[in-house]
Amino acid sequence: MKEGYSQKRIKDICRKDSSNVAQKELKGLSGKYPIYGASGLIQYVNFYHQENEYIGIVKDGSGVGRIMFLPSKSSVIGTLQYILPKDGYNIRYIGYCLQSLNLASYNQGATIPHIYFRDYGETNIFVADDVAEQQRIVEILDAEFAKIDALRANAMKSLQAAKDLFQTALKQELQPKENWTVKSLKEIAEAIGDGLHGTPNYVANGDCYFINGNNLIEGKIVFNKNTKKVSNVEKEKYYIPLNLQTILISINGSLGKTAFYNGENIILGKSVCFIILKAGVNKYFVYHILASNIFMEYAEKEYTGLTIKNISLKSMRNFVIHFPSEKEQTRIVSRLDQLNERCKALQENYDRTISLCEDLKQALLRKAFNGEL
Repeated sequence: MKEGYSQKRIKDICRKDSSNVAQKELKGLSGKYPIYGASGLIQYVNFYHQENEYIGIVKDGSGVGRIMFLPSKSSVIGTLQYILPKDGYNIRYIGYCLQSLNLASYNQGATIPHIYFRDYGETNIFVADDVAEQQRIVEILDAEFAKIDALRANAMKSLQAAKDLFQTALKQELQPKENWTVKSLKEIAEAIGDGLHGTPNYVANGDCYFINGNNLIEGKIVFNKNTKKVSNVEKEKYYIPLNLQTILISINGSLGKTAFYNGENIILGKSVCFIILKAGVNKYFVYHILASNIFMEYAEKEYTGLTIKNISLKSMRNFVIHFPSEKEQTRIVSRLDQLNERCKALQENYDRTISLCEDLKQALLRKAFNGEL
């Protein structure tokens, strides 16, 4: 073991504190003190819980295990917990200690992710005993992480520019002309509906997936480790006979996520609307309309719900599309597909950059907490 370093448990170098503030309680409050949630700053209020700088860790729900360095005279809501230094330990050094761990791996929640300090607090880690040495490590990591974050920000900027370009092209290409015809979705569809308003019986080894709006990603139905499965018996209860002229779109929660149906073995949840287009309707042209800001602007006017947005099936059926000739539809789809492929290439490059950035950060953290910096 390197001189001046020793093995400690996380709970030996810091302690946790809890918040009992619910976000709904903040309505109508104002002030000069920031309060934070899992996604960052929520608003400013007239109170604070922490006098000094601290660490906020997401302990419940989406983003569990995420770490934030937060300022003095601020607070967090109850889905986060405070991490505070014990005597002789630099708060930013502790933060980097925690970032070197995979806190999400301590998840104990079956449906809602949850981590406990009592679990990850027992983790042993190699730490500097001297505050001056901790500060030296912090300064190195701060400088290197700033470079990595700049690389990530530049990649994100390029990706956003490409997405903006695509939306501009979409708007130009889909701008209705005088000779275009106007039809509602219900006029060009065989059927429009949604999925199960309830919860099916899940099984671990089923062949049929139960999907919701979060499974619809850029034209594809995507399954992940959290996608539930059902038995064939359960499937028969709720199966909807979709075909290759079907477009799926999220209408509850995150609105406007779209995908083509390509024969996947699925049943739908209520957040998924299915649109089975009539034979001869160009599904690719309709898809681009639904995936564009044209639909999102309509959705923003039509949705109901204060906390969870919802678009009714009536609103979906009444959504109006302007159609050029079939030949023009084909030309527009071809051009948009080409632009979309360029955007996807940039997205893949951005994803690789993000992965590289995280790998670089973890490599630096390993060095720091192996006494190699």
